[in-house]
Amino acid sequence: MLLAIDCGNTNTVFSVWDGERFLGTWRTSTEWQRTADQYYVWLSTLMRFQKVEADITDVIISSTVPRVVFNLRVLADRYFNTRPIVVGKPECRLPVDVRVDAGTAVGPDRLVNTVAGHDLYGGDLIIVDFGTATTFDVVASDGAYIGGVIAPGVNLSLEALHNAAAALPHVDISKPQAVIGTNTVACIQSGIFWGYVGLVREICARIKAERDRDMRVIATGGLAPLFQQTVDLFDAYQDDLTMHGLTVIYTYNKDTA
Repeated sequence: MLLAIDCGNTNTVFSVWDGERFLGTWRTSTEWQRTADQYYVWLSTLMRFQKVEADITDVIISSTVPRVVFNLRVLADRYFNTRPIVVGKPECRLPVDVRVDAGTAVGPDRLVNTVAGHDLYGGDLIIVDFGTATTFDVVASDGAYIGGVIAPGVNLSLEALHNAAAALPHVDISKPQAVIGTNTVACIQSGIFWGYVGLVREICARIKAERDRDMRVIATGGLAPLFQQTVDLFDAYQDDLTMHGLTVIYTYNKDTA
């Protein structure tokens, strides 16, 4: 069975895949100091608690935090006796092309989302990922990654606003009942929610105009369901897009080994 690991700037997600479906998914905060032994104790405990019995034989890793990869490699070697596939490393092959400026390093998460989007929806896509950053990944008709856009994430913007303005409280993001807020919290929620709706609409519209074609917009990431409440903002929402992409890349590497 496959252990798929998606390490982001904020959280790290572990999923066990039996070749047809995910048997379990667990999330922890991303901390580069966490050792392989700590990962194993945490993961094995949760697997036993949820009665997930899995003989893990393979591991694939996507990480936007390079310092975490070493201990994840040790985890795979020490406890699962396998050499992990690490997205972004030369030995990891991708089923799609990457067409960006020479010397540009593309985040592994963006490559994985591109692979998953093309596998599920075909080409001509804009994948909007609401993570620590809000990213827009552009997928060509043949599935190639051809660039994108990076904007500050929603929670990052809220945190910056709270830290920079002493009089403004920290608030949870939600869809406001009205655009015009009648108290401080409602004003901030409206500015963040409708501000990001406008950001997504405008960037997607400009990408489509620049590409001179119709493109489907696919949403993923923790806050995507919140913004999905807005009519016609996305064509589809996929909560496990990155994990699906990891399984596709894993299968591709095994088939072409």
